[in-house]
Amino acid sequence: MNELSILPRPARSARLPGEFPIGPDMKIFAPETLSGPANELAEVLSACTGWTLPVHIEEGPQSPNLTRAVIFCAGEPALPAEAYSVHIEWFAARIVAGGPAGAYYAVQSLLQLLPPAVVQGVPRGDIAWAFPCAQIEDAPRFAWRGLLLDSARWFQPVDTIKSLIRQMAALKLNTFHWHLTDDQGWRLAIEKYPKLTSLGGRRKESPRGHYGHFLGGDGTPHEGYYSREDVREIVAFAAAHHVNVVPEIDMPGHAQAAVAAYPEIGCHASPLEVSTTWGVHETLFSPGEPVIRFLQDVLEEVTGLFPGPFIHLGGDEAVKTQWDANPVAQEQITTHELSGTEALQGWFMARMADFLRERGRRTLGWDENLDGGFAKGSIVMSWRSAEMGVAAAKAGFDVVMAPKEFTYFDFYQSADTSAEPLAIHGHLPLETVYAFEPVAPSLSAVEAARILGVQGQIWTDYLPTPALVEYMTFPRACALAEVAWSAPARRDYSGFLERLRPHLVRLDLAGIKYRNPWR
Repeated sequence: MNELSILPRPARSARLPGEFPIGPDMKIFAPETLSGPANELAEVLSACTGWTLPVHIEEGPQSPNLTRAVIFCAGEPALPAEAYSVHIEWFAARIVAGGPAGAYYAVQSLLQLLPPAVVQGVPRGDIAWAFPCAQIEDAPRFAWRGLLLDSARWFQPVDTIKSLIRQMAALKLNTFHWHLTDDQGWRLAIEKYPKLTSLGGRRKESPRGHYGHFLGGDGTPHEGYYSREDVREIVAFAAAHHVNVVPEIDMPGHAQAAVAAYPEIGCHASPLEVSTTWGVHETLFSPGEPVIRFLQDVLEEVTGLFPGPFIHLGGDEAVKTQWDANPVAQEQITTHELSGTEALQGWFMARMADFLRERGRRTLGWDENLDGGFAKGSIVMSWRSAEMGVAAAKAGFDVVMAPKEFTYFDFYQSADTSAEPLAIHGHLPLETVYAFEPVAPSLSAVEAARILGVQGQIWTDYLPTPALVEYMTFPRACALAEVAWSAPARRDYSGFLERLRPHLVRLDLAGIKYRNPWR
């Protein structure tokens, strides 16, 4: 029996003799709880065959030997919510799922068993559509399987965001971390503070070339933001594809766009402009009570727009030069008997975490938050190194592993940088992403259980177009998806490359740009 070509690699799969032809008489049965995944399958198959394949919201027949059928079975108590099994015989495909997410992932695996043209969304009468007979049993290794997209440096259209989420879902990635605010732009509409987008969402120009070469600006304004309607559309689209959207509202640093819009929330004596350069900036929010209330007003609106359980508050690269000289900051240090400005950040972030906790949300932050003491119950996103994630887990924090040496997709994909688009620096080839092991052997069983999962980062300083975002993301996101989903014993790089080949054909047919790993 031959293994199936599915990405990411299932826990168990086998090709069985025969095939299950798809025809105009095929029926799809599903209980109401799994109607979403069943309709997803019906829509895709109807589009590529030209036949209307309706979904029957009912329990399917136990022995459908008189008609071809795809039968979804729900509520299997032994299966986790994202787990599924598929058994395909010549007359029927039976899907057993732990819940809607598991059924959705079963559909993604089924679609990978068909010719790549299935993604085109147009009838292909020249193809004899059929599923190979097969058996699949599958479940993810990690609960958090994410990608970050930076929309603060460069604004991406709503359709670009939705396209990325659709490709994530096909790879069984389930968390879209959306970086919405930074020194170079504030991209989320806040009704109470409209200047955050009307002023903070526009910069007069962007750097030319690499910021380390000091080539000056390009003279071209850049602007854009996501309205409340845009956000609701994206969140609903993601939910339909079993992707949770995690917004990031960065604080206390990466604040220059916000401070340019409302100077009173910063530490500067004179007005600033939205930053026109990349790199680490010194602009911080003031830690005074009026500014804390301002930011909590912002978070109140954020929680109303994003129904998921997590809000990311940044906390990275907050250079403390301004706080060292700021009377308000020094007064807070004295009043609350803090040891210094690092501890002040810990106090500041704890205020925000408490605010979110009262609203049923859990705070995430980058690993610098450990330097001043992170709020209990917060999740650490480890980016400076894998070792930082190990330290956080040993300190009792839940951790999302996002170390730059394995997950920063803004790094070059080849050592020959002259043959690649401009990138920030570094070298992260496909095989290095695939080789990442998120759970260090030094962790005990209890500590290892605190590793929630992994996440790739698409920072866009040097990615001004959707095509460049795609090129830097794929196929590295495919490798990370297998790291996140498949057990270590199931990972094999040469086998991954073979399973990657048909997926790249699907990306081609879907119009997705990517870097060819064999060139």
